Amino acid sequence: MSSKNEVEKKCINTIRFLAADAIEKAKSGHPGMPLGAAAAAFTLWTKHLKHNPKNPEWPDRDRVVLSSGHASMLLYALLHLTGYDLSLDDIKNFRQWGSRTPGHPEYKHTAGVEVTTGPLGQGLANAVGMAIAEAHLAARFNSEGQPIVDHYTYVMAGDGDMMEGVVAEACALAGHLRLGKLIVLYDDNKVTLAGSTGLSFTENIEMRFKSYGWQVQKVQDGNDVAAIDRAIKKAKKETGKPSLICVQTTIGYGAPGKQGSCDAHGSPLGEKELQGAKDTCAWPTEELFYVSDDVCKYFRKAVSRGRRSEKLWLSTLLAYRQKDAFLAAQLERTLAGELPADWEAALAEFPADSKDVATRKASEIVMQAIAAKVPELAGGSADLNPSTFTWLKGLGDFQSEALSCEGLHGMVGGAWDYTGRNIHFGVREHAMGAIAVGLALHGGVIPYTATFLTFADYMRPPMRLAALMGLRAIFVFTHDSIGVGEDGPTHQPIEQIMNLRQVPNMTVLRPADANETIEAWRIALTNTTGPTTLVFSRQNLPVLDRQVCASATGVRQGGYILWESSPNPELILIATGSEVAMTLWAARKLAEEGAKVRVVSLPSWEIFDRQLQEYRDSVLPPQVTARLAVEAGIKLGWEHYVGLTGKIIGMETFGASAPGPVLYEKFGFTSANIVAVAKEMLSIH
Repeated sequence: MSSKNEVEKKCINTIRFLAADAIEKAKSGHPGMPLGAAAAAFTLWTKHLKHNPKNPEWPDRDRVVLSSGHASMLLYALLHLTGYDLSLDDIKNFRQWGSRTPGHPEYKHTAGVEVTTGPLGQGLANAVGMAIAEAHLAARFNSEGQPIVDHYTYVMAGDGDMMEGVVAEACALAGHLRLGKLIVLYDDNKVTLAGSTGLSFTENIEMRFKSYGWQVQKVQDGNDVAAIDRAIKKAKKETGKPSLICVQTTIGYGAPGKQGSCDAHGSPLGEKELQGAKDTCAWPTEELFYVSDDVCKYFRKAVSRGRRSEKLWLSTLLAYRQKDAFLAAQLERTLAGELPADWEAALAEFPADSKDVATRKASEIVMQAIAAKVPELAGGSADLNPSTFTWLKGLGDFQSEALSCEGLHGMVGGAWDYTGRNIHFGVREHAMGAIAVGLALHGGVIPYTATFLTFADYMRPPMRLAALMGLRAIFVFTHDSIGVGEDGPTHQPIEQIMNLRQVPNMTVLRPADANETIEAWRIALTNTTGPTTLVFSRQNLPVLDRQVCASATGVRQGGYILWESSPNPELILIATGSEVAMTLWAARKLAEEGAKVRVVSLPSWEIFDRQLQEYRDSVLPPQVTARLAVEAGIKLGWEHYVGLTGKIIGMETFGASAPGPVLYEKFGFTSANIVAVAKEMLSIH
């Protein structure tokens, strides 16, 4: 064996046993994939990956997504060895309190981690979003001889990822879109946590991905660096298809009693098995966390390579600026996540004499105005544009130019190529959410998605991860209540909005009219620390007269005094969305009969609860305990604002199939019922 091959073998074993030692020390972790997939990871990182360990945020770096997040020590070992800001002490502190090496990779927590992974399938679906972002930005900004956006998205995935439905959804779309810069290394070891994949997973993965439109290759020996290298090279040459490389590995490689079995998957090897694995690989056993000088030197070449690559890119960027200063400034602004200086100029208030308008329709109008000023806004719906009104008209469909358009047509006009800003996700809510996460992670795109609120349940995993990662993603939901009407209880959300309010770092807004909708979109665009959920009505709602009611800018505080008959109320009515107008009418009726009443519009609990106590008390004075909340959703949770002595007009059952106005009457969402309940409360208080 040549000296080069010998060093490479040592490098691979260093990855294996840094991971295994850390897991053993922590008495917790997943050693199977780090031991089995080390050679594939080594090949990718040392022979193909374009990255700069000293600047993990370099925009034109290749992205690596460890979709099998349980194999986090595989990634941490590589980050440490190639020179990222991750020390050997961090490796030794795996899975401990305050550690920079948590059990699963966490975005923004560890330098070089591109995405928080762990829930299987999500990472691979996120990677599809990253590849879409790269293709879109390249189409928008690259010029001849100046490929300012030119990088790959790599994924390391396992059998568990392939079983998850979100992968089927996302990869089918990736094949349709011909995302040639998406390359997946599939750790094909045929073992999961509970046993052999044969227990439940016998489909032909190669044929499945070929049917999606992917290039598929197989590497028979997962330790064959040369074969893996050739496969990645071939994948990079295929520009019209995403690539799947099935690398056949042995889980827990080297552990004499556990390799190839589920026993190696999800728990430390144990002292005896770890010793046996080291003996199998002729690895020193007298020193834990062993990294030889020649191995360190080999891996740290990544630093000099990365600096050269970034320097070359910076010189290209300089020439690009000189050629087209406007486009260069736009690219740098979008990559920095900054909005255009004048973007809000397009937002025009709806006059009080406007026709009644559904907030989904008002949102459509607002979106067109924003899109004209914010070219990085891009997204789409789960085949529901004609119902959610979330298209960007005339701004093109994101599609492969290679796709034959015969017999097809874009729904919104404009280009039919990667410059298009309307992404047709198909009926794939789960993948849509995960792809939006990938778009946000990549940068240069502000993604939005849209579907009916009841189908938020299909999107919860990626929405939760977006909140966990603090991403600027906008999730639009329409058809927000029993007001959906005749479609019936399957399409009428009851518990969904309260579920979403419970997600930490998720901002939820349910605006009451067209002008609150403007403010909701303003908040969504400027929220850079987490995702925003916008909830809109199907049915038409009156545009509130802001000469009589308070300005809709109160939405910026989450909740505000919309109207009151007295500055010292004896009763407070609180409502959101489509129930605000009826509540306002009821309040005026009560006031005519002498009641001192206040109406509070509360479109966002999260924003309101972040306000100073003084402001919150000014809106909801603690001494006023007669409080009635009105929302066409589940009651549970409203005690947060009305207390145990207040009352709630809400839902306790599923809805029914009937016209929306009939359902509102049957379930008690009428001004008359609000008046009746309020009078009862006033008589008690």
